[in-house]
Amino acid sequence: MKTYNNQYILLLLSAVLLLGASCKKNLDINNDPNNPPLERATPYVLFPPAVMSTISCAGTDGAVIGGIWSQYWTQSNASNQYKTIDAYNIQRTDYNALYTQMFSGALQDYSLMLKLCDSLHDYSFGLMGTVMKAYSYQILVDLYDQVPYQEAFGGLNQLQPKFDRGDSIYSWLLRDLDIALSKDLTVTILDENAAQDIIYKGDMDKWVKFANTLKLKMYLRMVNVNPTLARTKITELINSGAEFLTDVDASYSTFKDAPGQDNPLYESNIRSLNTTTNIRASYTMMSWLQKNKDSRMNKIFRAPGAARGVYYGINQGDFTSLSPTYNVAAIFRQTPLDTAYLISRAETNLMLAEADERYFGGTKAKAYYDAGVQAAFQQYKLSADTFIQAGRVYEYPTGATFDKKLEAIITQKWASFPGTHALEGFLEQNRTGYPKYSPVYSTDPSYIPGQLVYSRNGVTGAGKFPKRLVFPDVERSRNSNTPAEVPIYQKVWWAL
Repeated sequence: MKTYNNQYILLLLSAVLLLGASCKKNLDINNDPNNPPLERATPYVLFPPAVMSTISCAGTDGAVIGGIWSQYWTQSNASNQYKTIDAYNIQRTDYNALYTQMFSGALQDYSLMLKLCDSLHDYSFGLMGTVMKAYSYQILVDLYDQVPYQEAFGGLNQLQPKFDRGDSIYSWLLRDLDIALSKDLTVTILDENAAQDIIYKGDMDKWVKFANTLKLKMYLRMVNVNPTLARTKITELINSGAEFLTDVDASYSTFKDAPGQDNPLYESNIRSLNTTTNIRASYTMMSWLQKNKDSRMNKIFRAPGAARGVYYGINQGDFTSLSPTYNVAAIFRQTPLDTAYLISRAETNLMLAEADERYFGGTKAKAYYDAGVQAAFQQYKLSADTFIQAGRVYEYPTGATFDKKLEAIITQKWASFPGTHALEGFLEQNRTGYPKYSPVYSTDPSYIPGQLVYSRNGVTGAGKFPKRLVFPDVERSRNSNTPAEVPIYQKVWWAL
């Protein structure tokens, strides 16, 4: 198990000895792993810190980058922390931890864990590890396009692992998921081992649903580049009677209001920075919520007292402006106890709505769509009934074209992600083109609320929106196999 400093794990898992830094520290995946001897490591010791590493990386830098590039929020004009993200100006030395700790923390632990599961014939924890490995690798592939896979974790025998293509990695991950799902998962898990499953406490029916949902998500990513394979595999999956996360989230919520024991985004963005106002509502999201009189608005954002109940947004990337309303712009609500989501019920139902429209004639699409929107509102203890009924603003457009239906589905998915999985909003926009890009900036009278605008201080050139991250300097400087750098506006393998 790689040594790294993760305060969440230190305080959650007293039996696991970890050193070093949080998801902000750069770690080198090419160093010889500092794993304990095999006779001391077990799958049950390795799994919880690996999961927390995935949650921490995806839920800190991943959430901030995804939230800004999805235009849920934007950099406050009174702060500096995230200006490079909002300006599309991320450099090799910025935000490396999502890459480096995902490898040296989560994926390295999953790799060792799965070897041990094979030797122990523990197929239940084998499925858990396979799902979380695929989930973690998918994030890296979706952001970097190519990453080390086949030669990763070779220690001193492989100090410069080659990079594999994203589509190849997807195929290997999906193959492994199929193999893990084919095993006997009926063996009773010992209570002390089930307790180390910090997602579902050993409930394998839920893990099977998680695996199926992840497969659906990965095949949907392929609809633009390999539509035949996507159609074949998704129809096979659904026709097999597979169950999905329609009635349960894949999430972690056992946080405490204490340093290092709280939600990772709260720890990173509020507790560590000692401010609650670093990110404020983007006018893109705020204008959409206001246009639709969406009751989630005051659950997602908080209007400062000086705003006197008015919810202002900041035009995306306009952090150099001295506009007086920017000083009282709404603040993204966060608490130390916020649930960290991997895949939500809302996301799952909306994926199934899309799949049904694409491959099954849309006979169940409205039911899935309504369930997805309802689940998104229920995350805030609200009801969507008055929004999805006939004639209401979020009514499913049953008689519309496929493109209009897809826009409705993905827009509602986009609206479900702030506070749950902000990074996914950015990735899904890259896949589908929804929300649409606006031809004008959000100060223009013709601006349509909810359409994404090019950042006021963007450096990539008008209309060149970010599509990926650049490889970290720690990787490029030590691994000669690192691919040539490309602009962040160059799409990854599956994107539009």
